Amino acid sequence: MPDPNLTLAELALTTQDVYERNSVRFDAERYKGLIEKAWLDRFLDLLPETAEVLDVGCGSAEPIADYIIGRGFQLTGVDASSGMIRLARARFPDHDWRQMDMRSLDLPEKFHGLIAWNSFFHLTREEQRQVLPLFAAHLKAPGALMLTVGPEEGEVDGHVGDDRVYHASLSLEEYRMILESHGLEVIKFIPDDPDCDGHSVLLARFS
Repeated sequence: MPDPNLTLAELALTTQDVYERNSVRFDAERYKGLIEKAWLDRFLDLLPETAEVLDVGCGSAEPIADYIIGRGFQLTGVDASSGMIRLARARFPDHDWRQMDMRSLDLPEKFHGLIAWNSFFHLTREEQRQVLPLFAAHLKAPGALMLTVGPEEGEVDGHVGDDRVYHASLSLEEYRMILESHGLEVIKFIPDDPDCDGHSVLLARFS
């Protein structure tokens, strides 16, 4: 278990270990009532009917990937945790699951949609600046991108199991600037959305 006295900068280095250690427990405790449905529908309704979707930080595939697959989309999931990928493969063997750190995302394919739900915000702010162009490079038009971020710029900690885990966010203005430089426009952002258990969600598409 990480030292409870770790600084946020030190804590940021432990995220992958935390999820690896807690993969089974996280899956068992993860609420699967799909409070995310309204946002998932907004995202998926922007995509062609035969779209391919990349789920970055896919976890154990429930409930997010499960819902996307149920809508009829072909899904590729990537996650840094081998434990999470094993769970996803066991549940949906006909879909493509790859162990990969989003900070080095480099796939030969491009996708109509990319979602990073409760994963991207574990990166430091500088890592987020570096990863957003990688996300954009994996999209093809008409494409859409959806992320959970923070309500404002900053760093905080949360918990996975009994472990502390790192979270960070840029400002909405900086997200807009980076995404616009890669041809994407933010079309909806709700901080601390009360209809989605307080998640702050950003939805963008090619302008």
